Amino acid sequence: MDIRATHHYPSRRSAVLADNIVAASQPLATQAGLAMLAKGGNAVDAAIATAITLTLVEPTGNGVGSDAFAIVWDGAQLHGLNASGRSPAAWSPDRFATHDKMPFRGWESVTVPGAVSAWVALSERFGKLPFADLFAPAIGYAENGFIVSPKVAELWRRAAETLSDQPGFAEGFLPGGKPPQAGERFVSKPLARTYRMIAETDGKAFYEGELAQEICAYAAEHGAALTVEDMAAHKPDWCGTISKGFDDLELHEIPPNGQGIAALMAMGILSHTRIRDLDADDPLAFHLQIEAMKLALSDAETYVADGDHMTGVTSEALLDDAYLASRATLIDEARAQDFGAGAPKNGGTVYLTVADASGMMVSFIQSNYAGFGSGVVVPGTGISLQNRGAGFTLDPDSPNRVGPNKRPFHTIIPGFLMGADGPLMSFGVMGGPMQAQGHVQMVLRTQIWGQDPQMAADAPRWRVTQGLEIACEDTMPQPTLDALAALGHVISLEAPDNAFGFGGAQLVCRLPGGGYAAGSDPRKDGMAAGF
Repeated sequence: MDIRATHHYPSRRSAVLADNIVAASQPLATQAGLAMLAKGGNAVDAAIATAITLTLVEPTGNGVGSDAFAIVWDGAQLHGLNASGRSPAAWSPDRFATHDKMPFRGWESVTVPGAVSAWVALSERFGKLPFADLFAPAIGYAENGFIVSPKVAELWRRAAETLSDQPGFAEGFLPGGKPPQAGERFVSKPLARTYRMIAETDGKAFYEGELAQEICAYAAEHGAALTVEDMAAHKPDWCGTISKGFDDLELHEIPPNGQGIAALMAMGILSHTRIRDLDADDPLAFHLQIEAMKLALSDAETYVADGDHMTGVTSEALLDDAYLASRATLIDEARAQDFGAGAPKNGGTVYLTVADASGMMVSFIQSNYAGFGSGVVVPGTGISLQNRGAGFTLDPDSPNRVGPNKRPFHTIIPGFLMGADGPLMSFGVMGGPMQAQGHVQMVLRTQIWGQDPQMAADAPRWRVTQGLEIACEDTMPQPTLDALAALGHVISLEAPDNAFGFGGAQLVCRLPGGGYAAGSDPRKDGMAAGF
């Protein structure tokens, strides 16, 4: 890895180097994590405190009603946690028979929130500090207010335009009837109360007690299906990881119901191309990545669902090396193509990462899916509820068809990279369908092309959209865009500040001589910091 003070991508940031480090998408959350490390906590304590604080200071991407996933390196082995919630027991295809697709907002998009269970499970298994201590920064900001940061303020403004009529939204997040502007202070006494109740009961108030009762009473008031029985039945799963090799690298992701498998498939396909022989910004390098990603995403959309329901095509089949090699042969270096799904049986978030001096590393992601999720906010609690139900399909032939007590297809994925001598990088790229695509770009830039984590985060990105269409950041050089267009890619240009469209990366790389190098995406308000 070549750590540089300057590089040729637009940025005012350089990699942060320290023995203990936190990288998150909002500075106040980063500092909450550092405070736990300074108190003698470990990387898991810091990650939980950061995640809790983000539910307040970046409510546009997550909330107490989010889902979450985590990968933990405990110093000896990897652990994967799936804390995504399931659909209400009363959800059936018949419930949505009058719809042509799953509802995207409102109560009919709300599944059981899992993030709180992730905080509890991680703390119980790995934490050093008392669980209640991890809420102190968030409670302080909720009681006394925090000053809203610029990119969060803009996303808040956009959300207010479409969500102001959703149940409880205006009361919870539009003080004085309007979204707070950058530099204004936002106070949430209801969230302070919620944090205290979760902290004092180790999460039981949220799933079995007073908060669960309030959430489900509000659901009943609006004819929604979510019940206290649905909440009480929720349990996070220690699911391990799935992985795919690329030379001496091993990329690890959480197993389906998430889209992490698409990143693994793309890396597996790329291992059968000449990507290693190209420079990072060679148009052909972009082309190969784009085509591999199209192939992987097509399969993921067709076959990936709650793991318990992937009975026809398994993860093992999708990751089979012979199958991925056969998919690689479909890539034409001279032209872009629109690929369909293969036949493997025959052969939108906040992300944070923490590492401590003991060697523990945490890759953690939680999300409401769309900005503010469903738009539903439970009165008196500050709890905004995710809209992960929109991840289901109504297609009767899909394993991801909506049904009772079922996890929907998820976009949020934490990433972790292992090498021959142990962990190399804990990382993620928040941003809906961009995430698997961002994982591939970050791995190649840091590991194949030797870029430091800040340089990799700063580099211009591309995103597959549909068919031959791709979106590229308008910071990508014009000769590169011209070369991609000549290959048949249909390009739309977007500004890099479209944080959802091109994601927000946070990366921590382990240094060979000890300590870490971290990068934080300039597309977000966040920062990496350490000591």
